[in-house]
Parts: sequence; structure tokens; C-alpha cells
Amino acid sequence: MENVNSAVETLIQSSNTLFILMGAIMVFAMHAGFAFLEVGTVRRKNQVNALVKIITDFGVSAVAYFFIGYWIAYGVTFMQDAATLAQGSGYELVKFFFLMTFAAAIPAIVSGGIAERARFWPILTASALTVAVAYPVLEGMIWNGNYGFQGWLETQFGAAFHDFAGSVVVHGFGGWIALVAVVMLGIRNGRYKNGRLVAFPPSNIPFLALGAWILSIGWFGFNVMSAQTLDGISGLVAVNTLMAMAGGIITALVFGRNDPGFIHNGPLAGLVAVCAGSDIMHPAGALVVGGIAGVIFVYVFTLLQNRWKIDDVLGVWPLHGLCGAWGGIAAGIFGSEALGGLGGVSLMSQLLGTLAGILVALVGGAIIYGGLKAVVGLRLTDEQEFNGADLSIHNIESTCDN
Repeated sequence: MENVNSAVETLIQSSNTLFILMGAIMVFAMHAGFAFLEVGTVRRKNQVNALVKIITDFGVSAVAYFFIGYWIAYGVTFMQDAATLAQGSGYELVKFFFLMTFAAAIPAIVSGGIAERARFWPILTASALTVAVAYPVLEGMIWNGNYGFQGWLETQFGAAFHDFAGSVVVHGFGGWIALVAVVMLGIRNGRYKNGRLVAFPPSNIPFLALGAWILSIGWFGFNVMSAQTLDGISGLVAVNTLMAMAGGIITALVFGRNDPGFIHNGPLAGLVAVCAGSDIMHPAGALVVGGIAGVIFVYVFTLLQNRWKIDDVLGVWPLHGLCGAWGGIAAGIFGSEALGGLGGVSLMSQLLGTLAGILVALVGGAIIYGGLKAVVGLRLTDEQEFNGADLSIHNIESTCDN
């Protein structure tokens, strides 16, 4: 009997390890989506830079999170011998891999906002600092109960802040820290003439669409596999993810007036918003949440470019920052039993948790990007920007005419 129990336990551990490994691989694949979404949106002279930024950001994020970030968030280090690390089928190692792909999404989000005019090495340094220090502070506070914030919310309002898959912790944080970076970098040269917007149309709609498709597919790993164990897997999360995506597509189609850029970002807006409450909402509620997110993206992106003159190239602040914040709040509304959800959430806790996430992002962004701007500068010279980041930084264009 002892042998049977041991074999069952080993099987469960191995199955959970494989499950979370598949989730890690799916979220890792989403970074190709970030890359192609940016490549398709920026001008041709900046396409190589977009690709290089995403993959190098991922590399430095992995190292920064392995040695510093994961320890700050969860108090776990990997400075033991390999035999110790491999215990329990190496589940803790694969869990790190899964959560590292979440952390690496932050620089990928920022990359889209600051495209076409940012220096390479200072931004890579900012990515490393963000993943090593700033993001793990929020991640540990919300997902590991650090600093007593979640306990205080539960005592005061009957429930902790609920963010199942990172509407606020990942996407909201990325969008708000991107806003800081975008504002500090300023507007691209030639973007406005006599106070009026000069259109910089997407360079490649098929690449943009490919990026949106890759992200949308990978998102099911992002959400469903946030359960982290097989016994926690939920069909409700999968269907809510699907319905929110559909809601975002439909409202972006209608309010974006058939614009392909809006239509392909619509599902991403819905997916960002549903992350927080995907495990507790009714599918009809998820549809509404995603639909509202699609409207938020179209409306605010238009305001950014036309009226507020904030040059957020891919609209990452409305897409991730605002839709992420909406998702955090929406979990407290549509997750309630009164609207068909599973309950166990407090609207006040959702409001305060969302505000806390925004505050950590703004403060962290101000320190990291403000410090680097003061010491080494963040922006390309006017000549480098005119020539494009591909030639100015990488000495090659995306296509060569022979």
C-alpha cells in the first residue's frame, strides 16, 4: 500500500509539473505575439528593432527574475544543488518558468508604447530593473500575501484583492509603467504638424494580425493554467476567456468602424480585462466585461493620439493599463453572486487593490525610467530617429533589396 501511495503521489507531482510546463510554453509563445504585433504596427525602418527588443527583453528578464525577482516575490532562491532543485519532479523550477513568462510580459508591453524613438541599452537596463525589483514587489504583495496588504483588505472588507491571472498584477502594471516611459520619452518627431496628428499607418497589417492571433491563442494558457495544478483546472476559466475575447472583438469592430488595427486589438482588450475574474464570473458577465474593454481601448486610444497628444505607439496604456484596471474592478462587480458569479469578492477590495497596483507601477516607473533618463538618457538623437532604429542601432534593415 505504501508503494501504491508513493506511486500515486509521484504521478500527481509529475502531472502537475507537466501541466504548468505546458502553460509556461504557451505564455512563452505569446512573446512572439507581442513581437509581431509591434512589427506590424511600427514603420518599416523600426521593424528589426521591435523584434530584437522583445527577445532580448525576455533574456534579461529570465536572468533578473531567476536571481532577484522570484526571491523578492516568493522568498525562494535556486542557490542549491541540482539534486535538491529536482525534488518533486522539479515542480518549483517549472513554476518559476511559468511565472517568469508573466514577468517578462512587462517589458514586452512597455516596448510597444515606446517604439521608434528609444535607445536600446538604457531601455534594456530598465527592463531588467523592472523585472528584478519593481514588478516583484506588486506580485509578492498580491499573489504571495507580502507586506500584509491582502490580510488587511480581508479584515476590513471581508475578502482579499482577487486577481486570478493578472489583469492588474501583470497587464495593469505593464500598461501604467509604460505610460510613465512614454511620457518621459516624448512624442516621435513629425507626429504632429501645426497641432494636428500626422498619420503613421501600420507597416504590415498581416504581421499585426498574426501577433494578435498568437497572443489570443496563448492567452488560454495564461488564464486556464494560472490554476498551476491539474486539480484546479476550470472549464469556466476557458469559456470566460473565450467570451471576453469575443466581446472585445465585436465592440472594437463596431466602435472602431471596421479599422483592422482596432479589430485585432479588440480581443486583446477583452482578454486583458477578464484575467482577474475569469475564475469567478458567469460567461455572460465575461462577455460584457470584454465588450466594455473593447470600447475603452478604441475610445481612449483615439483620445491619446488626437486630443491628449501622448504618443503611445501601440496604445499599450489603454489596452493593458486601463483595461487591466477595468478588469480588476469588474471582478468585484461581475464576480458577485448577484450577477451570476461565484462570489467571495469585495468591490472595495477590488478598487483598492487596483489603485495599489497603479501606484506601485507609477512609482516604480518614475524611479527606474526617471533615473535612467537623468543619468544616461532614454531617447535616440533626431538623426537616429529619422534614419530609424534598425539602421541606427542594429546596422541592418528588415528587408534588403539586392
